[in-house]
Amino acid sequence: MYRLVQWGHMINDITSQARDKMRKCVDVTRTDLSSIRSGRATSALVENIVITAYEGTQKLKVMEMATIAVPDAKTITIAPFDPSTVSDIVKGIQSAGSGLTPVSDGEIIRITIPQMSQEQREEYVKLAKTKLEGGRIMIRQVRQEAMKDLKKGEDDGLITEDQEKVGEKQIQQLTDEMIAEIDSLGEKKEAELMQV
Repeated sequence: MYRLVQWGHMINDITSQARDKMRKCVDVTRTDLSSIRSGRATSALVENIVITAYEGTQKLKVMEMATIAVPDAKTITIAPFDPSTVSDIVKGIQSAGSGLTPVSDGEIIRITIPQMSQEQREEYVKLAKTKLEGGRIMIRQVRQEAMKDLKKGEDDGLITEDQEKVGEKQIQQLTDEMIAEIDSLGEKKEAELMQV
């Protein structure tokens, strides 16, 4: 009886750990995708840009230095907490290679999102697909680790071969669910990118 409880716990622990790690992979992929410009204004386009502020003494993300707002679909406004950092933020966004052009009125920074060409949209779709494949690879690596843990449990005599197969089936089902979630994120992002 104890051995049954033990193997059940082992498989549940491995599955639970794999689920947590895979969930993190999906979250990382979602964050990566949100940073891809889609022709619509979103705070994610600027919030993680690192700015060198206070005469080079500190490196901070825009979201740590200012309030970011999206008043309409084509505009981002950035209101720095410290007005002396306006020029630092403008320079940082310009040098980040984001393709955004910030304009400052001295207190508030405005960024108007330009219309994307079909060629740019296709380039961003390629970039999104690369990031999605990265997410799938991370999930497969987690699956591989979990499968190794199950195999080790069987090799060490903690679980039987049949129990290992049950665990492998659960891990594969979890992997399929998470990859389907990443595919769904990709479909949404592609539709968003191709929307004119």
